[in-house]
Amino acid sequence: MLRLDGLELAQGDFRLRADLEIPGGTSVALLGPSGGGKSTLLAGIAGFLKPQSGQVLWDGRDLGPLPPGQRPISVLFQDNNLFPHLSALQNVVLGLRPTLRPRQEERARASDALARVGLAGLEERRPAQLSGGQQARAALARVLVQERPLVLMDEPFGALGPALKAEMLDLTREVLVRRAATILMVTHDPDDAAALAEMVVVVAEGQAEAPRPTGAVLADPPPALRAYLGERG
Repeated sequence: MLRLDGLELAQGDFRLRADLEIPGGTSVALLGPSGGGKSTLLAGIAGFLKPQSGQVLWDGRDLGPLPPGQRPISVLFQDNNLFPHLSALQNVVLGLRPTLRPRQEERARASDALARVGLAGLEERRPAQLSGGQQARAALARVLVQERPLVLMDEPFGALGPALKAEMLDLTREVLVRRAATILMVTHDPDDAAALAEMVVVVAEGQAEAPRPTGAVLADPPPALRAYLGERG
């Protein structure tokens, strides 16, 4: 279980507060207007941003003393965060440990992860030789090999077209939800939430609300989210 216990985060003059629990194995969409604090919340959970107060707890353990790399967390960014001078296989191997001379077992695990996301045979291609969708798949493969129980996704497919984004959301659900990972995905799009998430945490005006079932939130949005969805037309 992920517990945000009286968490307060600050970036400049902006303050974000969160006091909530997310059951293990749940897929959650962080939904709300731009500037509401969705990415700030992920940064605090991942350890990239030190809390002003409160705790981030995973299964009762305070993650505060742990640097980002030692937390039970994988992060998938919008830009995929692939190293351009490395092959797809090498980029995925880095999810296991920072080395360019992997053991045979590590190469095999990375190759298997690439195959699971549909990139079999493309192991030696560099990011520039891959399409946008293929780059997103390689980044997802790196998350797979890490096998960490908590996956944070900051609009990872936002730059993809609608059809390809839908395909990647389906693939994410297939490979991560079936693994019983806990997923927190930042999105501006309620369709993304409907496609992937069981629960929604509305993040707006510096407050992260308690998670509610996705269908209930989308059918009857709270005022801050209703205003935002109205702007979308």
